[in-house]
Amino acid sequence: MENKKKTTIKDIAKALNITPSAVSKALSDHPRISDKTKKAVKKAVKDLNYQPNHLASALRKGKSNLVGVIVPRANSNFFSSVVQKIEERLSKEGYNVIITQSNESFSKECKNIESLLYTQVDGIIASMANETTVLDHYETIKSKGIPLIMFDRGEDTLEVDYVGIDDYNSSFAVVEHLKNQGCKRIAHIGGYSHTRIYKNRIIGYKDALVAFNLPVDDELIYESKLKIEDGRRIMQQLLELPKPPDAVFAAGDFAALGALQVLEENNIAVPNDIALVGFSNETFTSLIKPGISTINQRSELIGTLAAETFLKRVNDTNWKPKLNKIIVDSELIVRDSSNKTKFLDRS
Repeated sequence: MENKKKTTIKDIAKALNITPSAVSKALSDHPRISDKTKKAVKKAVKDLNYQPNHLASALRKGKSNLVGVIVPRANSNFFSSVVQKIEERLSKEGYNVIITQSNESFSKECKNIESLLYTQVDGIIASMANETTVLDHYETIKSKGIPLIMFDRGEDTLEVDYVGIDDYNSSFAVVEHLKNQGCKRIAHIGGYSHTRIYKNRIIGYKDALVAFNLPVDDELIYESKLKIEDGRRIMQQLLELPKPPDAVFAAGDFAALGALQVLEENNIAVPNDIALVGFSNETFTSLIKPGISTINQRSELIGTLAAETFLKRVNDTNWKPKLNKIIVDSELIVRDSSNKTKFLDRS
């Protein structure tokens, strides 16, 4: 197939017998260009299928009206909901959003940032990949004076704006709920503790066990990628213990779903034999039977606040990066997977 040459401003200028400078000014609605010329340029743009070079324009103006968003994975209702609200808020201010996915990969995250910086984005809103332990690529964003807003997953050492929930207290609330349901041996399927939010969830879980005089048993604590297969694998290992748990708290709903599958395959009654709680309030948690109890992270509010924080920073000429945490209240949603008292009341 023959590759067609891209139309340039020079081509439009030649077709209209005017200068390239006049074409450029007409495209930017310059007041010194007549309406007749502007209309002729617009018609030529359409007829010749001219596509403006936004990168070149950004380099000239020093502003691209593009904002990069990095999510660990796109198949999560939490992240898709955050992105939807970011795009919704920023579009009102004339910004377009470029969405990239790290797929929980450190190297992919680095490439995403490199591509976004090359595109001359005006800011980056990001949530870190599970694999990320080194933050140099994020420091590069800061060094260029580009606003960086982290959400859900971020590290205090970056010293930038962060929007998320209180993971420690959210985990504490889950354990308190399970204790109130009569559970005494509570396992935890966690994320990797090198990531701050998962570390705080583990600490909150352990501190709650101590506070309620429940055993802290290392054989009941696992770290993982929190995928469905991780939940399945770990739940099977927990069932093979000489003394299995009577409750499982997963730091992610996908892992909780995998655990639920294994429990059902082994004919274990949920919640009467083993109660189950997840984290994130993914859509499926309310649609399956039994519904999975979970933590609502208020994804829509997080997305809106992340976008508004960017708008504040990009419009503040005196802004300098510093740690600024915006903490959103989470909510424990109790469903049938952990509500033992509901079933006891029926009996």
